Amino acid sequence: MKTILLLLYFGLSQCAYAQEQIPAKDPSESNFVALRADIKALQTEQQLIITRLDELKQLLQGLGKPPATVASTSVRDEPFRGNSVARVAIVEYADFECPYCGEFERQVFPKILSDYIETGKVKFFYRDLPLPGHPHALPAARAARCAGEQGKYWEMHDSLFAKQNSLSDSTLLERAKTLDLNSAKFAECQAGEKYMADIQNNISDARKMGIGGTPTFFLGVIEPNGDVTIEKRFQGSAPFDTFKSNLDALLASDSQKASSTH
Repeated sequence: MKTILLLLYFGLSQCAYAQEQIPAKDPSESNFVALRADIKALQTEQQLIITRLDELKQLLQGLGKPPATVASTSVRDEPFRGNSVARVAIVEYADFECPYCGEFERQVFPKILSDYIETGKVKFFYRDLPLPGHPHALPAARAARCAGEQGKYWEMHDSLFAKQNSLSDSTLLERAKTLDLNSAKFAECQAGEKYMADIQNNISDARKMGIGGTPTFFLGVIEPNGDVTIEKRFQGSAPFDTFKSNLDALLASDSQKASSTH
């Protein structure tokens, strides 16, 4: 990155130097017009280099770090969907305002829910990763946790993804009423900072794991100590067949290991 920026800086410097070194011309009107044209052309080229340099900086900063090699992640005491004895797990990092997360939730997740979670084969864990460019993502994450205080975490989770274009404070309160939550308790929770530390911990963990976008999924097996041994990782709204092939392989492998220990 330093090499690229130095080359661009050198080009910019040369452009500025050339601008300063334009030889003086006969102060006739025609020569003066030509001189102004030369200066304008150099200024345009200089501005173009500055613009390209800014774009390059933004691009390189947006790339983030490569995915970290993470062997496991703890899910102890985290809320989940599924049977408590299920050993295969899906851990999702997502953002309630992220369109790709919503696409997964509406198009892919229902099939995973019916085929793997509700049948007791897989546990599903959801972790908040509100992105800076989504102003409603953090309040929505807090709303789900506040609904969880009244036993309606997953109901609020589903409601938020069902209508991602309605995540303002007033619509969050309307959702709480629709879910028959105590509105006063919900509003008090939503206005406070109670869950900010938990959400920030999710964000910090995501950074350590090299997660640069949402949704990101980890698939693995839950060990007796509550750690998920990560076997697969992928980012984006993958099709159901991707989940199916990986989950079936994990279930078969875990079943084989369980049989060999008895």
